[in-house]
Amino acid sequence: MKSSLLLLVTAFVLTLGGPRALAQDYPVRPIRIVVPFAPGGAIDVIARMLGEKMSKAWGQPVIVDAKPGAGGIIAATVVAKSPGDGYTLLMTTANLTINPSLHKDLQYDTQKDLVPVVLMFDVPNVVVVRSDLPVHNLEELIALAKGKPGKLNYSSPGTGTFPHLAFELFKKHSGMEVTHVPYKGAAPALMALLTKDVDMVSTNISDVLPYIASGAMRPLAVTSASRSKVLPDVPTIAEAGVAGFEAVGWMGLLASAGTPKPVVEKLNKQIVDSLKSQEMTTMLVRQGFDLEASKPEDFGAFIARDIPRWAEAVKISGATAD
Repeated sequence: MKSSLLLLVTAFVLTLGGPRALAQDYPVRPIRIVVPFAPGGAIDVIARMLGEKMSKAWGQPVIVDAKPGAGGIIAATVVAKSPGDGYTLLMTTANLTINPSLHKDLQYDTQKDLVPVVLMFDVPNVVVVRSDLPVHNLEELIALAKGKPGKLNYSSPGTGTFPHLAFELFKKHSGMEVTHVPYKGAAPALMALLTKDVDMVSTNISDVLPYIASGAMRPLAVTSASRSKVLPDVPTIAEAGVAGFEAVGWMGLLASAGTPKPVVEKLNKQIVDSLKSQEMTTMLVRQGFDLEASKPEDFGAFIARDIPRWAEAVKISGATAD
């Protein structure tokens, strides 16, 4: 009887210590970071920089695996269906919280099949207009658009993307009527503005800094709650007259469901330390990104708030997966 009781107690103690012991040993083999875009873009560069720092700290290879397509769904599905052991991670963007409302046939549940690790940083957009449009601030743009309902237009990287939905929210809050012109990607959407085929665009700050500097595009407002460090003279949309408006993209890291909490915490600490390194801080500031470096639970709460927010934007825009 005493022997059986001792075995039960021992098993219980080992069970309690299991996840913590696993975290102490983790990682013991290569880690894979799945990204939803093709190599060469900002998310790929950041994933590789983080991977190098993780590999150096832990002595294990970190492989960046590009799974582009379907607005990030392919990459998210791969990670959601992987074992919950911390060896398959997803580095993704705001598309993750947009897709549940845009696509009704997802093969995963965003909040049940993925575990938040860290919200790395915010990615504010900036509203820019073509250089010859006769407006020099957001108030003038809104007035011009209201005076010519439906005559002005804006480009986006595609229907249902973050820039598209953020601009639709801006339209609703400002009362403007402008026409959406979707393109297949950020590059052609920007080219349409440069060739003056469209009047305006809202896009990542980093994408348009060279064009702003050359005078090819005129910045009117940033979409974040506070001004950008790289465009300090450009007001926020809220400052420019659309009270309470804020819409920012983001980039974060998640793991497969079932990943032990101690492993998630270990990943979080290492990634936060890497993000706060001089090398990465300098790069992020130059790109116009705002560092978050959140705790896992804060990222989870953020996702829970973000999904219904973009559901509203999808409804307003009338966007569909088709």
